[in-house]
Amino acid sequence: MIVTPASAQDYRRALIVAAGLAALMLAGWLGGRIAERWALADLRRTAGSALGLQIAALRAEMQTQSSLPLALAADPEIAKVVQPAPEPGLVEGVNGRLAQIAGATGAAVIYVIDAEGMTVAASNAGSERSFLGRDYAFRPYFQQAMATGSGSQFALGTVSGRAGFYLSRRLPRSSGIVVVKIEFDGIESAWRAGRETVFVTDPRGIVLVASEPGWRFTALRSIDAAERWRIREALEFGEAPLGPLPVFPTEGPDSLVRVGGGPTPAWPALMLDAPIPGTEWRLHTLTPIAAPVERERALGRVVALLAMGLVLGTLAALIGRRRRIATRLAEAAARREELEARVAERTRALSEANRQLLAEMEERRRAEAERERLGRELAQAGRLAALGQFAASMAHEINQPLAAIRSYADNTAILVRRGRVEDAAENVSAIGRLTERIGTLTRQLKGFARRASGRREPVRLADIVRGSLEVVGVRAAQAGIPLALPALPSNLAVLGDSARLEQVVVNLLQNALDAVSGRPEPSVALRVEAEGERVALEVSDNGPGIPETVQAQVFDPFFTTKSEGLGLGLAISRGIVEECGGALSLRSGPEGTTFRMELARAAALPEHTRSGVPEGSLEAT
Repeated sequence: MIVTPASAQDYRRALIVAAGLAALMLAGWLGGRIAERWALADLRRTAGSALGLQIAALRAEMQTQSSLPLALAADPEIAKVVQPAPEPGLVEGVNGRLAQIAGATGAAVIYVIDAEGMTVAASNAGSERSFLGRDYAFRPYFQQAMATGSGSQFALGTVSGRAGFYLSRRLPRSSGIVVVKIEFDGIESAWRAGRETVFVTDPRGIVLVASEPGWRFTALRSIDAAERWRIREALEFGEAPLGPLPVFPTEGPDSLVRVGGGPTPAWPALMLDAPIPGTEWRLHTLTPIAAPVERERALGRVVALLAMGLVLGTLAALIGRRRRIATRLAEAAARREELEARVAERTRALSEANRQLLAEMEERRRAEAERERLGRELAQAGRLAALGQFAASMAHEINQPLAAIRSYADNTAILVRRGRVEDAAENVSAIGRLTERIGTLTRQLKGFARRASGRREPVRLADIVRGSLEVVGVRAAQAGIPLALPALPSNLAVLGDSARLEQVVVNLLQNALDAVSGRPEPSVALRVEAEGERVALEVSDNGPGIPETVQAQVFDPFFTTKSEGLGLGLAISRGIVEECGGALSLRSGPEGTTFRMELARAAALPEHTRSGVPEGSLEAT
């Protein structure tokens, strides 16, 4: 075969064209892959922000109902309705009140169960599917509330057939419980209206709440036979088969899945999940990725092809230009104009792509503004929830001085009958001081409502301890519980608000007396350590101690181990100490519990007429 110059030139030209096509294909593939990764990263950031908003919205919905069982359990009429022979008309009146409360709060149903598990009052008493006379002793929320004071359970209603979240609270003297059922139809409707694929699972992976109605009571992972039998026995989900959720992992990153099953075509999605604070649930979101990823992939390929085409075109133009310069200047000028036309065309394409990118950036800015608006609305919901805690805290804090006033009044009557007028006069003076303390407390709580901060000024520690003993001393003496006290100099001072710090010490001493009540050889001790710039006051008891599993929750609002407590004392005490620049902590074990309050030490105050607290113990009289 004879190779002529023309055929050699054609061969080189074919090689150059093949190399250029290969470079274009490689550039298009790389551009598509890079754009795909950028698109997935952007979708993951956007989905993460949406996940946080969904969790906040769901948690706000649950918190609006969480305090309702606690408030209802303290209602005296509800406590009377579970008695063996309630007053005539009491049950009908309670049914009407429960119906009004359910309508005002958005609760699905509110009902009262006696200690045997029978429903004695309900907000749906007038409906065909009334809960009256139903036995719910088998429900875990009933067993939990009777055992620990409160309970919760997500289950399918045995009468209504509707799924919901049950919150229960034990009534005083363990006479029964009150239950509030929350349904999430509104949340699910909002998810569907926003075209969002969202679902909530419990620790077993069972779907409880979902934007897709058919996904409810399916499972992310298989449920073994023993667990299925336990679920059937407890009637948690009725006859639901607990089949698998139509979400399948892919071979790519862990967060990518395929969604679909049956006649519905499967579609790729990005699945993210996070725990819901305060519960054992997790919220999952599924974000479709096919359209945005394909759009970004196509755009990336176009940009890469244009860039590579521009590079190859420029190289070809330069090579051709050098060749044309050597041959004909006129032909070189013509080809130069052609090259400029091609560059202008590609520049227009790039400008169009840039305009599309700017439009997408504007859309993302609008989404960010919407997210900030939702955040402000959630903050407002949190402030409204705080108003309920404020009202409960006022009742809790005033209760302690009132109890002390009652004790002093009873003792004063006894002393007057015995002719001990001077002792009775001292009790009357103590009642006056406690009345003044209640006035100070209400003014402080008004200041709290106006977000006012507590005062920080030098106060005598001996005065704080003496004022606290006026509140709890009579109770300790009547119960025969000795209070071991340290010797306190009257000039030892700390920084804080005297009345509010007395409130903290009273609460700690009251808790210690509650802990040792009924135990053999009860003892409560108060110790003071003054080292350097800090002064520590410890209140110790030889009670049974606090279980390690709940020690982290002791300072949380509305957490209590007492059947009739509000769970606000320690939460308020910690807030007062921290406002005074100090810290409140605890250590507990089988030998007892010690609460330690540390405060900043102030300069010694001048001596006054009242002496410090003498060392010794306060015995029963």
